[in-house]
Amino acid sequence: SCSMLIASLLEPTYARTVYPCFDEPAMKATFNIRIIHDPSYVALSNMPAIDVSERKDENGSLWTVTTFNTSLRMSTYLTAFVICDFDYVTRTERGNEIRIWARKESVKNGYVDYALNITGQIFSFLEDLLNVSYPLPKTDLVALPDFGAGAMENWGLMTFQESSLMYIPSDKFTIRKAMIAIIVSHELGHQACEWFGNLVTMNWWNDLWLNEGLASYFEYLGATFVEPKLSLDKIFYDNVVQPVLREDNEIEVRSLSESEDKIKGSFSFLSLFDSITYNKGASITWMLSGFLSEKLFIRALRSYLKEFAFSNANQDDLWTHIQMVLDAQDEIHLPASVKKIMDSWTCQNGFPVLTLNLTTGTISQEQFLNKRNENSTDVNNKTWIIPISWMRNGSSQPLMWLDKSSKMFPEMQVSESEYDWILLNVNFSGYYRVNYDQLNLKRLARLLENDPKAIPAVSRFQLIDDVFALTQFGYLQIETALELTKYLAREDELFIWNVVLLNLVPENLESTLKHYEVYPLLKKYLLKRMLPIYDYYAGFIRQNVDALEDDYFAQVYLEKLFATACWMGLQDCLNLSSELYNKWMDNLEYKIPFLIRRTVCCYGIAVGSDKEWNFAWEVYNRTDSTKEDKDILLSALSCAKESWLLYRYLQYGLSDTILSSNCTSVIILYVMTKDIGHRIAWEFVTENWPLLRERYGKELLHDVLKVLGRFVNTDVQIQELQVFYNATLEEDERLATTLLLEFTKFENMERRELLIKIANWLQKNEDD
Repeated sequence: SCSMLIASLLEPTYARTVYPCFDEPAMKATFNIRIIHDPSYVALSNMPAIDVSERKDENGSLWTVTTFNTSLRMSTYLTAFVICDFDYVTRTERGNEIRIWARKESVKNGYVDYALNITGQIFSFLEDLLNVSYPLPKTDLVALPDFGAGAMENWGLMTFQESSLMYIPSDKFTIRKAMIAIIVSHELGHQACEWFGNLVTMNWWNDLWLNEGLASYFEYLGATFVEPKLSLDKIFYDNVVQPVLREDNEIEVRSLSESEDKIKGSFSFLSLFDSITYNKGASITWMLSGFLSEKLFIRALRSYLKEFAFSNANQDDLWTHIQMVLDAQDEIHLPASVKKIMDSWTCQNGFPVLTLNLTTGTISQEQFLNKRNENSTDVNNKTWIIPISWMRNGSSQPLMWLDKSSKMFPEMQVSESEYDWILLNVNFSGYYRVNYDQLNLKRLARLLENDPKAIPAVSRFQLIDDVFALTQFGYLQIETALELTKYLAREDELFIWNVVLLNLVPENLESTLKHYEVYPLLKKYLLKRMLPIYDYYAGFIRQNVDALEDDYFAQVYLEKLFATACWMGLQDCLNLSSELYNKWMDNLEYKIPFLIRRTVCCYGIAVGSDKEWNFAWEVYNRTDSTKEDKDILLSALSCAKESWLLYRYLQYGLSDTILSSNCTSVIILYVMTKDIGHRIAWEFVTENWPLLRERYGKELLHDVLKVLGRFVNTDVQIQELQVFYNATLEEDERLATTLLLEFTKFENMERRELLIKIANWLQKNEDD
């Protein structure tokens, strides 16, 4: 029996496709909803059902009519309905009935119990924090097997992707819990607490960031409230701030609060639901809460929520409330009005980089843009009003403000002593990067080697992330960034190692980094520094992996550390992989620790022969293998080190009827990214092109070109590709391909130059 499911997602502009309405966030109304449906299903909406009756249609079939209570005043995009045959678990918290609905199987197995446990706690936490009480009598959270968005905060009826609410009780690891806690807190941040978006709606979609940015900020507070072992500042910086700093620096990137005309005129609303809205909004909220103090920030939010309940607000209304709270006290003084400070962050795109000269104590600001691009050097005199938290020689200093393009801070002039150092933006008080002068960088590098813990963990992360970003954009030389990695043997934080490895061994470049000049030097340099942290974690993997259940970052980043160690040929890593892989071969019930499963499968096959490969292929083709297993194995099978195995893999992919059709192209791309696989895969594509074209068309050629491009260094190689593409493509596409190839070659030449610089530096520093 196949069951059906209907669920709505009306944000931003789909309510009009369900019922006729003025579908604008500012036009609020009350809604009376009635749903007529098959009797074996249940209907849910924003409000509780007040009547369920039966009715016959003209053919005499029986239908159920469910009528819901009149809703509160709300925007059209928040109306919602679900028709399903799910079960639920329930509990009441402060008179609010909370129900979590999911497939019957999942409810029976207890998969949604964890979500039920934390929902009430987060609700109460946010109500108390913001001094509001939830106006609806019930809240339904529904776990949908297949849902476009991650989750949707319909008032009283929240919908989630199944995986966002499911926690398997036998699963020891906090990472799943943390993910659920974060997603649930975000949506509840809309619901009860912040009421951002529901109780108080933006006047129009251009202030969406108010909604999502504040909810994203509260999601982290709520999540760490229910899972106190999570370290909030590290996770926030790593998940929210760092990714958006990497994105928010192109000239075209929009600002947080675009003008209405600009949005109406130019692009679809859906593009507003992006990381600028969520992550930058949350980062700026974090910064605001930092320089106001959380106490004042929450006080202002309480008064704002009181005044704008059930109506519409824009960001200026929020600034007004914060200003009122500020003016009523005298501990905290700002250099300008809240509106003026915050407009500099929300109405301009991008963010600043601060440049220090510590001999004179001068700090200047400019927009952080890629200096290597000709077009980004156009004079751009944006300024931000920037809060600077800082420390000198390990002790925290009073907050400073930079409110013009450059300013002298006599307190920041350093002395001759190399023990005199300065650190800015401590623990990320502001949304910007810092470019220190050589003098201070030398001192910081020395400090890291002698006493890394003198710099807080989040600041070590920022320091490394900043220098690599500054290198990439032409503000600094790569050598400067490398100096800061010498201390790493004493670094025990995985999230910091991760940012180093992302920069030195990016995933998509592993195969090109196996270059005879760089690879042996990099291997020697990094392995020496990686051994302490590798040994620490390898011990747990061997003896007691469950002991890592509260180590959030081990669950996110241990894989990258192990993969890099194996990639660099660390013997213990290779042995461990084949040990665990063989354990699995001997006993299918054995579970390889999921923290490093991908790596173990890959290197178990790489170190092994056809016996190991065949085992993985058999497991892949078993009907009871989970989707996750299949994904891991499909990739691991391309790790084989013998070329005939790779060739056979491609052949299987082409001829095997078991594989779903899109797997072939995935297999080709996996093999192509490997150092020994890229020639094999290329030959395979050219030999089988007629068949491949029939199945995958030009899509595949495009993907192949992207991957293969990494290996193109000479004109001869370009010509070889060009000949093939000319023979297979239409005229108009040939031109695009030629340009792409030229660009790739240019990129690769730049990378070559960079690699040679790195190699020279490593050569000089290999004995340190």
